[in-house]
Amino acid sequence: MPLVNAVLLDSARRPIRELPDELVSQIAAGEVVERPASVVRELVDNALDSGATQVTVRLLAGGVRLISVEDNGCGIAREELPLALRRHATSKIASLEDLESVATMGFRGEALAAIASVSEMSVLSRTDGQPNAILLDARSGELKPAARGTGTTVEVKELFFATPARRKFLKTDATELAHCVEAVRRHALARPDVGFAIWHEGKLVEQWRACAGTADAAVDQRLRDVLGDEFMAGSVAVDHRSGAVHVWGRAGTPDASRSRADQQFSYVNGRFVRDKVITHAARSAYEDVLHGHRQPVYALYVRLDPARVDVNVHPTKIEVRFRDSREVHQAVRHAVDNALAAPRAATGGVSLPGLAGLQDGQVHEAPADRPAFQAWGQPGLNLATGAAQGNRVEELAALWQPRSQISAADPETSSGYLTGPSSSETAIRPLPDGEWPLGRAMFQLQGIYIVAENNQGLVIVDMHAAHERIVYERLKRQMDTAAPGAALASQPLLIPATFAATPQEVAAAESHTGTLQALGLDISAFSPKTLAVRAVPTTLVNGDAVELARSVLAELSQHDASTVIERARNELLSTMACHGAVRANRKLTVEEMNALLRQMEETERSDQCNHGRPTWRQLSLRELDALFMRGR
Repeated sequence: MPLVNAVLLDSARRPIRELPDELVSQIAAGEVVERPASVVRELVDNALDSGATQVTVRLLAGGVRLISVEDNGCGIAREELPLALRRHATSKIASLEDLESVATMGFRGEALAAIASVSEMSVLSRTDGQPNAILLDARSGELKPAARGTGTTVEVKELFFATPARRKFLKTDATELAHCVEAVRRHALARPDVGFAIWHEGKLVEQWRACAGTADAAVDQRLRDVLGDEFMAGSVAVDHRSGAVHVWGRAGTPDASRSRADQQFSYVNGRFVRDKVITHAARSAYEDVLHGHRQPVYALYVRLDPARVDVNVHPTKIEVRFRDSREVHQAVRHAVDNALAAPRAATGGVSLPGLAGLQDGQVHEAPADRPAFQAWGQPGLNLATGAAQGNRVEELAALWQPRSQISAADPETSSGYLTGPSSSETAIRPLPDGEWPLGRAMFQLQGIYIVAENNQGLVIVDMHAAHERIVYERLKRQMDTAAPGAALASQPLLIPATFAATPQEVAAAESHTGTLQALGLDISAFSPKTLAVRAVPTTLVNGDAVELARSVLAELSQHDASTVIERARNELLSTMACHGAVRANRKLTVEEMNALLRQMEETERSDQCNHGRPTWRQLSLRELDALFMRGR
């Protein structure tokens, strides 16, 4: 008989019985305590719940030999100390109602018991009214007086000493130390009002002092202290309210993206979480501006009613479940999207009137007493009103014609390839002479780049990428203002493209027929296990119909239909904009180049093209001096 079957038969003969308390504790420890960083996280949670304003973590051998967490919180009363080490004993919840609206970091009452079962643990604590502190030995249960100020110190020695097999799975001391530091760093980002210090082998590894000032100033200072000046310089402020959901923090610019997702911090009511809803919402806000598989950086804080989020999902408390995930998704996405919308080209040391605080769907008017932009070198030229100075200037003037003048019969202008915001919507506003953020165009390089001069030095612009973004944003505005329910133009296929579909794909095609039609897709059942693509959007008629259908059905299966529609439409509009933008090797006059620069300063997300590549770069005078060793 095979050994596996013998073991199963042997276990089948065993009677059902209760497990010993020690074994139960070991099982619970396996869920809560994975490595030293898990212990650090749980103990710092308790320290913060106690009202501490200073938390100090001391480690030996990466936390394997010693983890000591001391705080200046309220402490634990003498009579409650033994109870604190029992499983499911806690002061933070007392009823189901409390569990459904948890506002503290800890609440399970399992951490101390689980840690004590796999280590040598002691708790030293003193409340404000006690004459002295009390030391509790977790293994013997002995209580004795000791010296300490108000607060608590928990010492965990020889982690996993009773389970040497688990200890073998730990990494090097340096690796375990890095995980412990990361655990404290996550807490530090959420609590700028608390000071944190980490010591290892008697040496100070990290220290973050408590931040004073307003809440916003404290958060910014803590972000600067923890993530560095580079993060602050490469990010923009986020602050958005949507109903009962408040989202704030900072979102990295596309240029600050990384190859790994190692600088993505999201918090819900002060708790660090890894949540798919928030991650997907943040990522979707970067879709139009991030290149390839680059990962954005951000620190986002979400606040909502604790009763609307379930934190009792995972033993490590790092996962949550929202009562209305769509509400949170939309709030996070709009918060990051709005923050990234303002072009940095418009704020390069100069503040353009009307750009600050611009929200989705809002427009801003040019002051009545100020004329539209006059191109450099041509004082009489007015692009906003379409004054002609040659054929190419006429084409650029068409970029600014009002929507009412766009002829539906003209396929070029009706497609939006050569149209831009009307003068009544987002008229170009002049700046004092010499203070344009993207400067004055000087010449065109190899028919690809525009070289301009501004107060900081030299500006180099990829003209096709820049114009592609301008046209794309124009098309999106047109789509947003179109009649509700309007569908994208579709092209029937002469021969339907069939493919073997999964049950999920068949179900998505049947339940989202209206959504697919809005996207210009006709996908219907060809047989019980086969789907047929009978029509695709006109602009993608030469693409892979099956691949398009599969990707859209996969999105519909996982995400909200409205999000899928918006994403698919944006992809189609991006393709249209790419074909409609000015091409490389097209010669532009100085007036045309200047007009393009002014449009970039006014267009949302103009720092990146539709594919996430940068549209312009600044070379400062200091960088130019360094190239030629000036001043050395």
